[in-house]
Amino acid sequence: MVKQSIFGRITQLAKANINAILDQAEDPQKMLDQMVRDYSNNIAEAESAVAQTIGNLRMLQDDYNEDIQNARNWGNKALAASRKADEFRASGNASDAEKFDNLAKVAIQRQMASENEAKGAEPTIASQEEIVERLKTGLDQMKGKLNQLQSKRDELIARARNAHAQTQMHEAMKSIDVMDSTSEVGRFEEKIRREEARVRGANELAASSLDAQFESLEDLGEQTEVEARLAALKSSGSGQSAIGQN
Repeated sequence: MVKQSIFGRITQLAKANINAILDQAEDPQKMLDQMVRDYSNNIAEAESAVAQTIGNLRMLQDDYNEDIQNARNWGNKALAASRKADEFRASGNASDAEKFDNLAKVAIQRQMASENEAKGAEPTIASQEEIVERLKTGLDQMKGKLNQLQSKRDELIARARNAHAQTQMHEAMKSIDVMDSTSEVGRFEEKIRREEARVRGANELAASSLDAQFESLEDLGEQTEVEARLAALKSSGSGQSAIGQN
């Protein structure tokens, strides 16, 4: 169950669509960092489990090879005992011949037991070998995905830094753009324009007041002349009346 669970998780992670996961992430960089950590942890766990599975397989293979060797050894012992029995029987020693025949039979029984042990282990060994190969394949796929994730993370970080640098550059350019009415220079220029307009207004006001004063002087001069002429007229009229009376 443990092996199957780990293998299922390896398969699921190996088939994961990185781009689809990133599309759903609010912060792709953080998601990638977390995925890299998760993948690394799962790979370490899977490697430990695969190593244990391989170790178990090697133990089964060692036991199998030992059973095969024992079967071979007991076969050799059975043959040696049988030949010895034949020698005693040929020499007329039936008692010892039977004794070694019995030893040969015991050796053959143990040979058969070792062969049965080896034969019974063969399906388990074949199954374990298949599992180990599948787990190794899953690990290779996981490591491939991890390399993709790391490359994607590095690419994303580089792109994010580049975008941030461009944003800073645009902000810096805006801050010194004299044509931008919302910039500090634009506001300062507008303030100067208002001050210049105020000075022009004051000058125009002063000029109009001076013109009015000159116009008053001109009116006064004209009135003075009118009064003088009237006085002269009257003076001239009074002289003419006195002459007529004489």
